Amino acid sequence: MTDPRAILLVRCPDRPGIIAAISGFLFRHGANIIDFDQHSTDDDGGVYFTRLEFQTGAIDLPLPDLERAFELDVARPFAMSWRLAQPGRRKQVAVLVSRHDHALLELLWNWRRGDLPADVSMVISNHPDLGGAVEGFGVPFFHVPNGREGRAAAEARMVELLDGKADLVVLARYMQIVSGAFVARFPERIINIHHSFLPAFVGADPYRQAYDRGVKIVGATAHYVTEVLDAGPIIEQDVGRVTHRDEVDDLKHLGRDLERRVLARAVRWHCEDRVIVHGNKTVVFS
Repeated sequence: MTDPRAILLVRCPDRPGIIAAISGFLFRHGANIIDFDQHSTDDDGGVYFTRLEFQTGAIDLPLPDLERAFELDVARPFAMSWRLAQPGRRKQVAVLVSRHDHALLELLWNWRRGDLPADVSMVISNHPDLGGAVEGFGVPFFHVPNGREGRAAAEARMVELLDGKADLVVLARYMQIVSGAFVARFPERIINIHHSFLPAFVGADPYRQAYDRGVKIVGATAHYVTEVLDAGPIIEQDVGRVTHRDEVDDLKHLGRDLERRVLARAVRWHCEDRVIVHGNKTVVFS
């Protein structure tokens, strides 16, 4: 991008005049809309969502003043929940991982190639195994042992490391439960990845359970983390076909491939400010 831009995301009760109010406000202040998308849950009395991107080089107010004016002139009259993002300010992404490296390495490769519009600020693991691989990318690696009895101390240390250095926390196969207090520090800013067998095949070795049941698809789910385990708003999912010729290892290989790609897409969309959370669902603008 060669020109300064901003992204406006809005959620509000649907009613006539919303688009006119937003576009008219931006026009009056010298902004030029260059991308626009919208969605309504119902033609009559639903919830309205929009994402629009506009150039800010010619606006007549500093951006903080434009935000205050938008709140008074547009957001309050239409009961909007909204936020303004600047794509030129790259988000800081911290990754939590255990021993499985496929999802982590996909994120690091995307970042190194320039396909992830963010910066990976650090990797934290409850095991030391992946330290060498991470440091090869020039990313700080921190080993913070974690477990049920030492969870409070571990999370305190992680919060210390993350403070001011993480706009988004990614659980890239981090095989520890995070507490409600930890989640509350990063509302709608923690993304997790796991297989899509849930709520079936709960517990150890889900791919063995799926194989024994004769499943015909395996999948992966990326979602925001809430206090309810694996029940947060889903951002992205994908599936792969399974045949009678596939063994347990084939299912695991396919699952890992799906997990890394699904997580990378979800993280990229979040960093591009394409996701609006609504209750336990998301609206994802392509």
